[in-house]
Amino acid sequence: MKKDIEIAQSANIKHINEIVDNLGIDSSYVDLYGKYKAKIELDLLKKRNKKGKLVLVSAMTPTRAGEGKTTTTVGLGQALNHLGKKSVIALREPSLGPTMGIKGGAAGGGYAQVIPMEDINLHFTGDIHAIGVAHNLISAVLDNHIKQGNDLNIDPTRVVWPRVMDMNDRALREIVVGLGGTSNGQPREDNFIITVASELMALLCLANDINELKMKISKIVIAYNLERKPVTVDDLNISGAVCALLKDALKPNLVQTLENTPAFIHGGPFANIAHGANSSVATKMALSLSEIAVTEAGFGADLGAEKFFNIKARYSNLRPDAVVLVATVRALKLHGGVDPDNLEQKNITALKKGFSNLEKHIENIRKFGLPLVIAVNKFDSDTGEEIDYLLEECRSRGIKAAVSEVWQKGGEGGTELAGKLLSVLDSNKNNFRFLYELDESIESKINKIAREIYGASGVDYSAEAKEQIMEYTRLGYDDLPICMAKTQSSISDDPELKGRPQNFRVNVRKINLSAGAEFLVPITGPVLTMPGLPARPSAEDIDIDEDGKISGLF
Repeated sequence: MKKDIEIAQSANIKHINEIVDNLGIDSSYVDLYGKYKAKIELDLLKKRNKKGKLVLVSAMTPTRAGEGKTTTTVGLGQALNHLGKKSVIALREPSLGPTMGIKGGAAGGGYAQVIPMEDINLHFTGDIHAIGVAHNLISAVLDNHIKQGNDLNIDPTRVVWPRVMDMNDRALREIVVGLGGTSNGQPREDNFIITVASELMALLCLANDINELKMKISKIVIAYNLERKPVTVDDLNISGAVCALLKDALKPNLVQTLENTPAFIHGGPFANIAHGANSSVATKMALSLSEIAVTEAGFGADLGAEKFFNIKARYSNLRPDAVVLVATVRALKLHGGVDPDNLEQKNITALKKGFSNLEKHIENIRKFGLPLVIAVNKFDSDTGEEIDYLLEECRSRGIKAAVSEVWQKGGEGGTELAGKLLSVLDSNKNNFRFLYELDESIESKINKIAREIYGASGVDYSAEAKEQIMEYTRLGYDDLPICMAKTQSSISDDPELKGRPQNFRVNVRKINLSAGAEFLVPITGPVLTMPGLPARPSAEDIDIDEDGKISGLF
């Protein structure tokens, strides 16, 4: 079979104006970015009263075997259109760091991709670059303020605003700035994080308009003064300048799938260190233009889905109608203890053991009162006996399940899944609810996530975390939702614990405040906000010829 990039480059891609026309969008709301990309003005939302149904695609705990969540999301959107339903997709933008590192492309796969995939996986419309520049403007003005007299009495040892770069570079995790004499500023310890981990990315994806964006920017806490009081972006008088750099980045990006299904790709916060969902405005735009909007949340349901429900849905007033939970035989066998080199061998025993991981995610979705469908993403190595076992286990729990072959067949390979989803949507068995209330204590909210979603026996807090809880409560930040920073490789906070871990405790090392994005971020386990490159980065496979044709991207 062709590689993903070869399939994408041979697709029958339409001019973006055709996609716009099919959606019924007036050209006055469209900003063209070449022939195949466009940004849509936010004012369109004021003109569209129609709202479709919202479907969230999530997954079991990810493994190196691959689950295909984005591929399933794209394929499901295409399949719904095959069944005569007007569907629009909403996805996150890929970060250059993982694209050039270990992950490769992030635009779906096979015959379920969004295109132009080269643009989407590289610079796209420049949103992530804009966020990086805006973020580093705050860093530059902050250090300049300290150098120019420090009227705000900022404590240089309590600066909490890092610098960012959209590339995996472990050498920048811990640095010292201001060296080389007084003309270069005051020396202090600093660090870089990857751009998509910036609080600006998180708050841009939760802002509903330019005024709310500016308000959120103004509240970002960047440091503390010598009296231990927070210093904000607004204190530096640059909220307007930062917002101005993001005025175009706030507009959703419209592209298409291989089958010309409309797709909004906008925003890209990671789910292991942020809330892991595309922008609220993109999701609302998709809802306003379709019968069924299909979106996804990052990593497994213990991360992306939990944060989608408790953070994005809460702040954006979005109420999902159903969940599609993606699983694969290969990944379940890996959770059942099979060596990665033996995943293509039939092993019902390991599959039965690994099913406990999917079972926990099923229980978690039900805690939020939502109906769900299991998408069994089929690989060529899966045996009929293994597929039948997995489907029967789902059915025995009263859950609809279907084999998905969208990677091999595009929308046609997802029509059974789409049909099961439509029957669930028609049943109206939606009793959506949050896991916790905002007026609960910080510890109560963290404990509920750890116990109910992860299955932990309890939570242990470091001395630093306990002090931060008291400090944030004193400052009035205790009414914010919780955005857990946790490994994606396990339901627990230990990446080595596979399947459904039992009798473990979650360890909270520290708690970061995202006052602009309006959530607290407990840091658990070995979570990195600046990833590193592998021994052989994906960048080594990427090339471009004299005609400008890119190869090796995925």
